[in-house]
Amino acid sequence: MKLPTLALAAIGAASLAAAGCGGASDVHGASAATGGGGGDTVSLVAYSTPQVVYDEIIPAFAATEAGRGVSFKSSYGASGDQSRAVEAGLDADYVTFSLQPDLERLVDAGLVDPNWDQTPSDGNVSTSVVVFAVREGNPENIRTWADLLRPGVEVVTPNPFTSGGAKWNLLAAYGAASRLGEDPEAGLAYLRELITEHVRVQDKSAREALQSFANGVGDVLLAYENEAITAQKKGEELDYVVPDDTIQIENPVAVTKDAPPAARAFLRFALSEAGQRAFAEWGYRPVDERLLAQAADRFPTPRNLFTIADLGGWDKVNAELFDPERGSVAKIEEEAGVSTAR
Repeated sequence: MKLPTLALAAIGAASLAAAGCGGASDVHGASAATGGGGGDTVSLVAYSTPQVVYDEIIPAFAATEAGRGVSFKSSYGASGDQSRAVEAGLDADYVTFSLQPDLERLVDAGLVDPNWDQTPSDGNVSTSVVVFAVREGNPENIRTWADLLRPGVEVVTPNPFTSGGAKWNLLAAYGAASRLGEDPEAGLAYLRELITEHVRVQDKSAREALQSFANGVGDVLLAYENEAITAQKKGEELDYVVPDDTIQIENPVAVTKDAPPAARAFLRFALSEAGQRAFAEWGYRPVDERLLAQAADRFPTPRNLFTIADLGGWDKVNAELFDPERGSVAKIEEEAGVSTAR
């Protein structure tokens, strides 16, 4: 799939005319302005991939009445690392991670309200799906999960014990092969063959895995749809395939209990039409159902789209598959000689 041209592009550009650039630990905002947020500083802590979105949303928010005078301190990194850092004391007002358990860690620590997910979007700021990133023109004609197991096909995916994205990748494969967990042995047999015989590289993060693929490693990269679209926007020569059977990736967001009012206003902006169009422009599926329907040509609904709930929820899959000592995936990774340490 090539990145198509959308009406979203023009509308999104207009909505975010004030957009600028930033980076990890940067301070953003209209510091000379007054009113609106009353000079609040919002500490944003996030996993790495949506930085391109927040680098646009933050200046756009600062141009609104609610955002006038608000400054931002931003920190981006691996989801689990960021969550543990906040738990250990890193200042955070607005938090967003790649996995729900990383946010629930902050609930358990008393930093986020237990009802953080009681929202129209179930606590998510965006969603995505697991896709196959392939070489331009898809020379191996990769279409299905079965195609990944063909002789000679080499696959790149990160290590699930250091990368949240890798967990989503393997859950997509497991869910498809096990018929949503009805036949767990079939699902595990598929993962064993995939990991031990076809996965050539397991980098620490999704970002590093994408770089390995861009450098010529492998025939297929398991990735978030938004990562593939962002790579295309940045000039990487790749295509991507949305398989018929894949999992919906959920990107949770919350404000901490002691966050200033400006953090809550910023969350409302991220969920507004302008904010959601910014997410869509970088390949994230908006949680605004109307915008998602408008972008159906760009974000087709897979025939058999399933969720983490269909597999029993995070507590179940983490205990049964990803527990470093007893999980089935941990045992498979050990067979492949891959570390299961964080």
